[in-house]
Amino acid sequence: MNRSSDLNYDQFLLSLNNDHPPELSVYLESLWYDKKGDWDKAHQIAQDIPDKWGSWIHAYLHRVEGDEWNSNYWYSRAGKIMPSISLSDEWETLVKYFLEQKG
Repeated sequence: MNRSSDLNYDQFLLSLNNDHPPELSVYLESLWYDKKGDWDKAHQIAQDIPDKWGSWIHAYLHRVEGDEWNSNYWYSRAGKIMPSISLSDEWETLVKYFLEQKG
C-alpha cells in the first residue's frame, strides 16, 4: 500500500471542508472524493487501483451507485461479500481501515 499522511479519522473528516484533499494514498483520495459528492472522480481513482483494496473501494462505490450486480462482482474480486451495514458505516469502516494501514 502507498503511504498516506499521518491523519487520524477526525482530521480526515475535517479535511473534507477543504476544496482539495490533503496528501493521501489513492485509497483514501477516492473515499475523500466520494464523501465530497464527486462519485465520478472517486470511481475514476478506484478503478485504476489494481489490487484487492482498490476492488473493495470499487465495490463500495458501485453499491453507492445502486448497481448491486457490479458491486457484488467487485466485492468478490476483493475477497469480500457485500455488507449489510449502511453506506455511511461502510465508508467509515473503509476510511478507518486505510488510515490504520497508513495507505
